Amino acid sequence: QVQLVESGGGLVQAGGSLRLSCAASGRTVSRNAMGWFRQAPGKEREFVAAISWSGGRTYYPDSVNGRFTISRDNAKNTVYLQMNSLKPEDTAVYYCAADLSRSYYSGNLYPAAPGIYDYWGQGTQVTVSS
Repeated sequence: QVQLVESGGGLVQAGGSLRLSCAASGRTVSRNAMGWFRQAPGKEREFVAAISWSGGRTYYPDSVNGRFTISRDNAKNTVYLQMNSLKPEDTAVYYCAADLSRSYYSGNLYPAAPGIYDYWGQGTQVTVSS
């Protein structure tokens, strides 16, 4: 059993930055790939970023590539999402997720499908004002 708790959300003006944290407890996730997703009202959950167990591989969709950075501190069992140059369309609830089956993604497997993740946090609200 893994518990994931996100923090760091809030209200920020367009162009600003926020850093989200996802603290895992219950067991170590240091050997597991982790991901961030977001969901805006009336929309499907959207992939934002993923990271391999070592942090050596990161994955982003075009919508956030170059603005968001995922990282991790395995000693703290924590994953981060640094969000820069925020836009109003980034407004959503942001969720952290753990994939206990994989350490990284390669080949045809891309970590954008919510179904490959085993555990989810409760989410943290990010609101970007224009």
